[in-house]
Amino acid sequence: MSTKSIILTGDRPTGPLHLGHFVGSLRNRVHYQHEYKQYVMLADAQALTDNMDDIDKVHRNVIEVALDYLAVGIDPKLSTIFIQSQVPELTELAFYYLNLVTVARLERNPTVKEEIRLRDFERDIPAGFLTYPVSQAADITAFKATLVPVGEDQIPMIEQTNEIVRRFNRQYKNPSTKAEILVETKALVPEIGRLPGIDGKAKMSKSLGNVINLGATADEISKAVKKVYTDPLHLKIEDPGHVEGNIAFTYLDAFDTDKAAVAELKAHYMRGGLADSIVKKRLEAVLQEMLEPIRTRRAELAEDKGYILQLLREGTEQAREVAANTMDEVKAALGLNYF
Repeated sequence: MSTKSIILTGDRPTGPLHLGHFVGSLRNRVHYQHEYKQYVMLADAQALTDNMDDIDKVHRNVIEVALDYLAVGIDPKLSTIFIQSQVPELTELAFYYLNLVTVARLERNPTVKEEIRLRDFERDIPAGFLTYPVSQAADITAFKATLVPVGEDQIPMIEQTNEIVRRFNRQYKNPSTKAEILVETKALVPEIGRLPGIDGKAKMSKSLGNVINLGATADEISKAVKKVYTDPLHLKIEDPGHVEGNIAFTYLDAFDTDKAAVAELKAHYMRGGLADSIVKKRLEAVLQEMLEPIRTRRAELAEDKGYILQLLREGTEQAREVAANTMDEVKAALGLNYF
């Protein structure tokens, strides 16, 4: 039996993944898969909570996101990639956990409150969306994940998962050994969190149209870099410029491996005499070099969608076996094993 710590991570398949996903999670997952037992979930069921009016978008993006996973180097031999909706044990677990949390507690969750505000739900909140923390708790505990990579804004979700775990463990035990069944988890916050959009907005977001997709063509990358927000006060080349809040430098910090060269570029920019176009030229070169092999690999994989589906089927079968074992333990503890 593996002694590695267990990680659960994943994405809602509502569109192709972009540089924000790459910085915040994808490149970390490539490293994590060598250190941990990693489950990567395509959260299609969760995506439906606010996309029931466009279910085709979710369906088609399951494959698109899987292509992004494989193209960046997530290896199905090292990571278990699975589709959430095809593991019904997750839904059943969530149903039982709903009895361990109140509506008031869900409404107080800061992450849920912010997401409701962003979507302008007000009181017209889909019940499935409101209960997302419970669904996430089911996902995490089904695999007994001890680590969940999240941004700072998602930490309240992890806290609520652990509240459910503690309440369950206080009330219910393994009927044979009297041992606790569920395990608490910890948030694994990446060093580089949320990447701002090319327009300088706080978040790179598909809905805001300020993204650079991982599968972007060379021309799309070039056009996007030209739009990258810099220093609005840097009107003349000889003017001293600011690097704080300057998205070109934010991206260079995130993606340029030559830190000394970036530091020199910043110093030159701040003392004046360096054009934005020079900074963007370096940024474009960095992004073109980084994304070209990802784009090429993605295009190759996209030629055989049947192969992608088979990988997802195999990963989902593995994930379901693990989730079913946890489900059996939970039902036994609840006395729901009549036969």
